[in-house]
Amino acid sequence: MSYIDGFVIAVPTANKQKFIQHANDGDSVFVEHGATRILECWGDDVQNGKQTDFRRAVNAKDDETVVFSWIEWPDKATRDVGMEKAMKDPRLSPQSNPMPFDGMRMIFGGFAPVVELGKNNLNS
Repeated sequence: MSYIDGFVIAVPTANKQKFIQHANDGDSVFVEHGATRILECWGDDVQNGKQTDFRRAVNAKDDETVVFSWIEWPDKATRDVGMEKAMKDPRLSPQSNPMPFDGMRMIFGGFAPVVELGKNNLNS
């Protein structure tokens, strides 16, 4: 089963195109180092919760949009090696590909899937 790195960030809404360019420039590095799929999802229906929510999780301001992203790897071993190589890749440095958002408010983590459903694996 695959392994997932998940991310939630707050991006200034005015920086949407800068974010898309940042992702296009940087995400290919992860694919080169073993990632099988990357999704960058611009918040479209992110509701305010009663106790907590995505916006509060990243301290999003009124002029920011929440972005939910993930990198899919074939397994954790591939991820560990690939992520280490990617983090050393100069194409991901702040000088080469500056973040158009406050990286200090990014939340992220690695996740081992426990249920996977879809047209291709309903019998799994």
